[in-house]
Amino acid sequence: MRQTAPANPLPAQDTPPLYTGQTQGTPAYKPGEFEAYVQGLVGAPGPNQSEIRRFGSDLMTGPAAAMSAPDYSPIVPPDYLLQAGDELVLTLWGSVDADLRLQVDRSGRINVPRVGPIMVSGVRYAELPEVISRRVAMVFKNFQLSVSLGQLRGLRVYVTGFVQRPGVQVVSSLSTLAQTLMRAGGPSSAGSFRNVQLRRGRELVASFDLYDLLLKGDREADRLVQAEDVILVGPIGPQVALIGSVNRPAVFELKPGETVDDLLRMAGGFAPVADTTRLAVERLDERSTLRVTQLELPAAVKAELHTGDVIRALNAISVLLPIQRQNKRVRIEGEVVRPGEYVMPPESSLVDALRQAGGLTPAAYLFGTDFSRESVRNTQQQNFDRALRDMETDMTRAAFTTRTTTAEDLAGQAASAQATSRLIDRLRTVKPTGRIVLQLPPQGGELPELALEDGDRLYVPPRPTTVGVFGSVFNTGAYLFAPGRGVNDFLRLAGGPTRGADEGSIFVVRANGSVVSNLQGSGWFNRKDGLSSLQTEPGDTIFVPEEMNKTTFIQSARDWTQIFFQLAVGLAGLKTATGF
Repeated sequence: MRQTAPANPLPAQDTPPLYTGQTQGTPAYKPGEFEAYVQGLVGAPGPNQSEIRRFGSDLMTGPAAAMSAPDYSPIVPPDYLLQAGDELVLTLWGSVDADLRLQVDRSGRINVPRVGPIMVSGVRYAELPEVISRRVAMVFKNFQLSVSLGQLRGLRVYVTGFVQRPGVQVVSSLSTLAQTLMRAGGPSSAGSFRNVQLRRGRELVASFDLYDLLLKGDREADRLVQAEDVILVGPIGPQVALIGSVNRPAVFELKPGETVDDLLRMAGGFAPVADTTRLAVERLDERSTLRVTQLELPAAVKAELHTGDVIRALNAISVLLPIQRQNKRVRIEGEVVRPGEYVMPPESSLVDALRQAGGLTPAAYLFGTDFSRESVRNTQQQNFDRALRDMETDMTRAAFTTRTTTAEDLAGQAASAQATSRLIDRLRTVKPTGRIVLQLPPQGGELPELALEDGDRLYVPPRPTTVGVFGSVFNTGAYLFAPGRGVNDFLRLAGGPTRGADEGSIFVVRANGSVVSNLQGSGWFNRKDGLSSLQTEPGDTIFVPEEMNKTTFIQSARDWTQIFFQLAVGLAGLKTATGF
């Protein structure tokens, strides 16, 4: 017959604190003075700059701290010592059948019905089945049993020293030194990560270096805590910052005898782009003299460090090297014999690159060569952004300084502001290409002896057969090129300019990227049609812009009526004043 025995509660005065599994909120991280000093040297955190913190602080203030004393069922280690307040789940079957939940009383015993008391206090968890089985065998034969740990008892542990929340922590009986320290918020900005002691009475049970856990995953010194244990966090030791091109920039705490090599190991080594031959060192006691010194590697890997040192790993690619000493990677496409990417010697030119690609094919149109360069594109982008900001400022200033006297003027100003905003938004999407106009004659010629840069791109198109006409014409499109035809001939093929076209601002974009317009060489007193006699070339694009500052007949009539009215009022006043 199955028997269930109630738990044997302890007397109230000896009942240990209840462990609920709840943790306090994760404390806000408070950097120390040295961390703030190093952060000032590095700059404010941003997309390309991480915050410089003490190594290991994430363990105490991150998600791991919230799980420092979890309420899940952890695995009980074999060397766990049973104490008063532990609950055991005992199952017997065979000649006797029972499911029991038994609590260790203050004398260290459990009371099994029909068997009697069994001393279990101080027994290791791995030895518990044998101890209970030996006692039950004195009463029953032919049985089997299973025993496990039930509800965890709570322990009072004192966390003292340089810690975020010193005081009493109530933790489970399976909590370790590190978990208890996390519940207390970890070491403070003045507390040590490398000198944490676990004391039991007068005995030093363990001295724990949290860096062993962080760097090696070594928890050998992370012992289980017992009731009334004391965790003492010592003061912080020497601090050194390692910043720059390393895998883990941070502020590190050093032990006596640790060197530059140990510091680099803690930081995960150099980043792939680092200069591994040297380090820059800024020492607090040299700020008013040398300020920065240099350590040559690998000779200085065993050099000792001093508290307050800031070690900077230098970037090997952030500094621009002399262009004339570098090989160039260029891309050649289009009508060449062997298109592709080529690595050219340092002093190569555009002609050398074309020669490397096997020269031109018979269909090549050298006049329309598109040569683009990354450095030029960056400069164009900067100038374009600057011009766009200036234009936006000028348009905004003009909108605020324009006088409006009627509702129609106000509505017109609002519409103009919206149109300006849309125009600026569209201009922001425009990206320069970095094209360099090669001033070649339309009939052919040779490429200039232009020195190459890394990333250059050369595209030689095939000879085009059309001329494009776009803008304010009656029929935009591409028309077959014919030798001897001028701009006016192609405008006639497109139906000519519309009534709203600005014929004085017509321009032609040539295949080589240059522009020819009606406004070139013309002024107020010497207006002339410079494009009337211009001969077209294959690949030209003729553009007829729309007249921007045009008014309707009603608007013009209203403006002239107001002028005549003001003139008549002025004449009437003059006649009255003079008596004529």
